[in-house]
Amino acid sequence: MTTTIDRLFDVADLVTDEEREWQLRARELAQTRIAPIIDRAFEDRRLPVELLPAVGELGAFGMHLRGHGLPGASSVAYGLVAMEFEAVDSGFRTALSVQGSLAMGAIQRFGSDEQKARWLPPMARGEAIGFFGLTEPQGGSDPGTMLTAARRDGDGWVLNGRKRWIGLASIAAIGVVWAKDEEGVVRGFLVPAGTPGFVATPIDDKLSMRASLQCDLELTDVRLPADAILPGSRGLSSPFACLNEARYGIAWGVMGAARACLEVAVERSRTREVFGTPIGAKQLTQAKLADCFVEYEKGLLLALHLGRQKDAGRLGHGQISVGKLNNVREAIRIASTCRSILAGDGVTSAFPVMRHMANLESVRTYEGTDEVHQLVIGRELTGLAAF
Repeated sequence: MTTTIDRLFDVADLVTDEEREWQLRARELAQTRIAPIIDRAFEDRRLPVELLPAVGELGAFGMHLRGHGLPGASSVAYGLVAMEFEAVDSGFRTALSVQGSLAMGAIQRFGSDEQKARWLPPMARGEAIGFFGLTEPQGGSDPGTMLTAARRDGDGWVLNGRKRWIGLASIAAIGVVWAKDEEGVVRGFLVPAGTPGFVATPIDDKLSMRASLQCDLELTDVRLPADAILPGSRGLSSPFACLNEARYGIAWGVMGAARACLEVAVERSRTREVFGTPIGAKQLTQAKLADCFVEYEKGLLLALHLGRQKDAGRLGHGQISVGKLNNVREAIRIASTCRSILAGDGVTSAFPVMRHMANLESVRTYEGTDEVHQLVIGRELTGLAAF
């Protein structure tokens, strides 16, 4: 299962045998189960939910978490899995991230022992799907404007508000909803599916991430018991800690999309002939391919460095912003350049490049836009906040 790109730069040379095994098993699942149906799913605007249990069987949901039977794999191993999933489609990698890094990550980090024991094992198996309800229609990248409110009512809580772009919410068994309590402090709450007043509506008019599932949420007098609150959550630092996990995975994932586009462009350059020779024999085409490959290799090495820093407990949010900003930006450039090599055929569904290009525009926006990450990095450099 060695790819064209692997022959010039193989990350296997830089990872452990266990990490490589995770990567190869993820590649097998992605290429044999997801790839054959993903184009149709994209056209049908449908997340292939029937494959989510297979991800659970792989052990990839929450694979980097520990306790309650979770694998406790390295951050690098998780990154490699994310890369293999996104090499097929960003939307399916997003499902991995929402379930494992956001929903399960929030419960593992901030939940009670009872909450962890109740939800983490079935979520790891893919038997219970979770969501992470933070973003609001008016807030976007500024969750400090959060309007969703939680007020005490006897021994319990009542939630009211709206959320937007919430992954997996309409098929989830449980979700983490972030709301401000009566003191204005952001807290996390577990909201089971079917709770009266909770409605999740899929967003159907997307031109990107069509083989994915994002929803609008309405919470109208949603009544929850006292033990629905995540006891360890307090303040915006709680959801931000979960977002950092997701942003880390993106730095790896988008390199998978970039690799897939580059492999297609390399193959096409060998087989399409113009002016009597394959286009791959033309200097301009080789220059494009070389530039794309250099940025792919740099991005993958950056992701690997972040993973090693993360496993060593030294990864800061500024470094994560570097990875998310650079790798998404370069993946988009690589996809665009590869599309140009494919010429007119590049905009058809005969090749996955245009699908990757469309998906990457969403990846560029979620978990912090380019501008947000530029400001995070700027603050790290100057010590001055420009938000």
